[in-house]
Amino acid sequence: MKNTAPAHTGRHFLQIPGPTNVPDRVLRAIAMPTTDHRGPEFGALGREIIAGMKRVFQTDGTVVIYPSSGTGAWEAALVNTLSPGDRVAMFETGHFATLWRQMAARLGLDVEFVPGDWRRGVDPAQVSEVLAADRAHSIKAVCVVHNETSTGVTSRIPAIRAAIDEAQHPALLMVDTISSLASIDYRHDEWRVDVTVAGSQKGLMLPPGLGFNAVSAKALDAAKSAKLTRSYWDWQAMLETGHTGFFPYTPGTNLLFGLREALTMLLDEEGLPAVFGRHARHGEATRRAVAAWGLEVLCADPREYSNSLTAVTVPNGFDADRLRETILNVFDMSLGTGLGKVRGRVFRIGHLGHFNDLMLCGTLCGVEMGLHRAGIPHKPGGVAAALEFLGSA
Repeated sequence: MKNTAPAHTGRHFLQIPGPTNVPDRVLRAIAMPTTDHRGPEFGALGREIIAGMKRVFQTDGTVVIYPSSGTGAWEAALVNTLSPGDRVAMFETGHFATLWRQMAARLGLDVEFVPGDWRRGVDPAQVSEVLAADRAHSIKAVCVVHNETSTGVTSRIPAIRAAIDEAQHPALLMVDTISSLASIDYRHDEWRVDVTVAGSQKGLMLPPGLGFNAVSAKALDAAKSAKLTRSYWDWQAMLETGHTGFFPYTPGTNLLFGLREALTMLLDEEGLPAVFGRHARHGEATRRAVAAWGLEVLCADPREYSNSLTAVTVPNGFDADRLRETILNVFDMSLGTGLGKVRGRVFRIGHLGHFNDLMLCGTLCGVEMGLHRAGIPHKPGGVAAALEFLGSA
C-alpha cells in the first residue's frame, strides 16, 4: 500500500514545554568520549558544574545532582526531610502538583491537599489559613509547584514565603522548578526555600536524565532526624563526596559534559537576567497572539502568567488534541497535550530553553495555520499581533 503520509522537509518543530530543543553545541559536548568518573579530570568537571548550578539556583548552599528524572528529585526532597505519617500541605494547581501529591501519599505521608481549579497558582492567603489552623505545628512541609507545566500558571513564591512567615510556622518550604529553572527568575536563598527540585530537560537545555535538589541548612538539619526509607536518594552519601566533584555511584557522565556547555551559554554568554527577559518577551508575544485569535489562555490571573509555556483553551465542542494532530501531520510541529482534567480542552505552546524570536514566529504561524486547517473558530491576526510586539520590544 502506498504511504499517504506527507513527506516533511526541514527541521521538526519541537514546541512542547519539555523536553525542549537541545542546542547543537550541547549535543556535541554530550558526544565527548566517556571519561573515567573516578579520575582527576572528572573531579574538576563535577566541581565546576556544582558551582554553576549554585548560580542558576541563586544559592550559596548545597546542590545535589542525581542521574534521574525530575520525579526522582521529587522523591529525594521528601524522603530526606520527612518521616512516616508526617503531615504535608500541597496545593492542586495542576497535573504535576497532583502527581507529587500521589507520590507523597504512597511514601506514607499524611497529605493535606488544598483543592484548586487548575487556572490559578497557590493562593498565599490559603497557605496562611492552612498554617494558622495548625497550632500544633504538625505540618512539616509546604510543597509548591512553581510553574505548573500542565496549565501555564506560575505561583508567586515570595508571597508564599511571606505567608509562612506571617503564620510563624516552622514548616519546610519545598518548590518544584522543573519547568521554570533557568527560564523564570527564581531565588532559592533570597526566598528562603528549603528544597528546590529541578530537572535537566527544560530550561537547562539538556535531554532528560539529570535531577537536582538545592538544599538549605534547615533542610539538612531536618534530614538528620527524618525516618522515611532512603538509600539511592540519600543526600548524605552525596554530601560526603560532593565537595570533591565526585559521586558515590556512577553519574550521568556525558550529560554532565552537556550541562557544563549549557551553563556556559546561560551564565557566561547570555546571562541569567537576559535569559529571564527573553522568556518574558516570548511569553507576552504568545499571549498577545492568543488574544488576537479570540482564544483564551488557561491561566486566569495575569500575575501568574507563565513565561515558559502558554496553555490555550479551545472553544467548547472542539478537540484540542485533534488540532495538535493536524498541526503535527501537516506542519511537522509538536505541541503539548492537555493533561488530566484539561485533556482535550487545551493545547500547550512551549517557548522555553534554546529558543529565539524567529523560532517563536514560526511556532505561532504553525498554530494559526493549524487553527484554520482544523476548523477551530478564531480570528486572523494572532501572528501579526506577536510580530508587532516583538518588533517594538
